[in-house]
Order: sequence, then C-alpha cells, then structure tokens
Amino acid sequence: MRPMVHGGPDAQGVPVHDFSSNANACGPCEAVMQALRQADPTRYPDPAATALRGRLAAWHGVSPERVLVAASASEFIVRITAAVAVRRRGEGPVQVPAAAYGDYRRAAEAHGLSVRVVGEPLALGGARPPVLAWACEPSSPRGDAVADLPARLDALPPDTALVLDCAYAPLRLEGASALTAAQRDRCWQLWTPNKALGLTGVRGAYAIAPAAAPGRLVEDLHALAPSWPLGAHAEAMLRAWTEPAVQDWLSTQCLPRLREWKQRQISHCEAMGWQVAPGVANFFCARPGAPSLDGALRHLRTQGIKLRDCGSFGMPGWVRLGVLPPVSQDALARAWSPFA
Repeated sequence: MRPMVHGGPDAQGVPVHDFSSNANACGPCEAVMQALRQADPTRYPDPAATALRGRLAAWHGVSPERVLVAASASEFIVRITAAVAVRRRGEGPVQVPAAAYGDYRRAAEAHGLSVRVVGEPLALGGARPPVLAWACEPSSPRGDAVADLPARLDALPPDTALVLDCAYAPLRLEGASALTAAQRDRCWQLWTPNKALGLTGVRGAYAIAPAAAPGRLVEDLHALAPSWPLGAHAEAMLRAWTEPAVQDWLSTQCLPRLREWKQRQISHCEAMGWQVAPGVANFFCARPGAPSLDGALRHLRTQGIKLRDCGSFGMPGWVRLGVLPPVSQDALARAWSPFA
C-alpha cells in the first residue's frame, strides 16, 4: 500500500497561501454558504437521497435511476473498485493514467487487483483487457485536455467499467472536451462540485451511471454504499449546485477572473526560471529546477506557502500549483528569491 499524499492543510495547519489545493480560489460561493447555514443537521437525511437524485438527474438530463450519491469522490472510487473486484477479480487489471490521482491505484491494490498504466507495453503474448479503467479530464495533476481520450475510450471493450473523473470539468478555463455525448454516455461520470464551489471541506459527490450500465454493477454499488452517504450539509451543497444563480456565479464571476490570475501566475513562474507545462484548468504543473526541491518546499512552508510535490504522481521534480490571487503569487515570488 502506498502512503496517502494530499494537498491542503497539514500537521502545520492551514497554509496562508495554499497552492497545493485545486479548489476555486474565488470561492466560497455565498449562495451555497447560505444553503449550508439553512441545512438542518438535527435529522437524518433521506438515505436514498430521492429528491436530490431527481434534481441532479433533471439537471443532467438523465433518469434518476442513473444517479448515485457518494460520501466523496474518494469514497466512490473505493466503492466501485470493490464492486468490480467482487465480480471480476482475476479477469483483468485496473487501468490508470500514467500520472493520476493516487486513490485510483490505492483502491485497486487494496482490493487485490493488478494495475496497468496507460501506454505501458503489454506483456509478451498479450494481456487481458482492463475490467475497470480511470480517466480524468481535464487531467490531474497536469490539468491538460487529454487529447487521446476519445480514442482510448473507443479502444476499451464494452464490458470494461470506465470512470470519467469530472472533478475539474467545471473549472476548465479554455476549450471543451473532445468526448462526444455518446462517448460520455458510455462512462461512469463522477462529479465533485465542492472544488468548483470553493468548499472542499464539505464532502459530497455523485456519479452518473452509463446509459447501458450492467444492472448487477449498479445493484452492487447500492449494496456497498454507506447507510447515509450524505450528511445534511453535503446534501444542501449538491442541491444548490444545480441552482442557476450558482452556475452563473461560476461562469461569469469566477472563470474569467481565474483566467486572468492564471496568466499572471504563469508569468511569475517563468520569471523565476520555472518550466511551465500547458493546461486548460485552474491549476498547472511547473518544474522549479531547484537543487533540492524538498528543501525548497520546506522553506516555502515555513513562509506560509504550500505547493503540491508531484513525486507521488510519478512526476519527480515537478510541483502542481492551483491558481491563487495576485497577493499569493507575489508572496511566492518573494519567498522563492533565495533560490533564484
């Protein structure tokens, strides 16, 4: 089992300038905050989330039977991996991107499933196709558009469960997904609005099953779910996510500002001599080129600045930076000056 590595607060507390998180730096959304304040935590929520699932289904234009709620994206990652392992252990591996959120691999290893990385050469004599495949678009940690995703999807056999992690789709700053509507309908779509809303402390997510999802897999996912996947506050957040005012806040107030901040932040990084990788999301990867990246990151942390080391993503020497306001960008530039 690999150790868990995450961005955000750590043993030293909350960073003053937290580049390690991909949350929307324009948040939180006040309309959702109001919904959270009005949530009633004194009662159990409906364990089936009947009204919420209907609301999310209508918003996505699918039937309510295709919507499953989850305690978080990570909870669903573990749950669908467990469901596949129960039915199809030994039939094939779990396919993960070369650089990706570590929970995909961790969940597979925890359930005794082998892991194959996208693009890895096949063993002599060929190999079995994956029983479960993961994709994230825009990707993490790179934040790129995954140009080969449609071809990768089409190459998978029909009985492979493909999960499309849509965590950063609402925070896409340029372009559009290359997937067609039919290709999306082939995937399990995993949505985690708390990042886009700037409310990562509220845990709650949902998945949309493929139009032709095997009924047995859907039943297993329901059977493996916690008794109450969502608390009152998560339910309030997901309900508010579909409100026109919330979507308008994201599209008209946040995305244009994040585009401006991103260009400024990239310019700062390049001025510091960092190599910046292209991307389309509200975060990007950069290679600082410091003699000791670990030492540099420890120094930055003492200055209230945290960056995400990409070593655990399989990208040693790189860091991932969420886009933050100019005051944080300037603080990073000042703290980096001893290494320039």
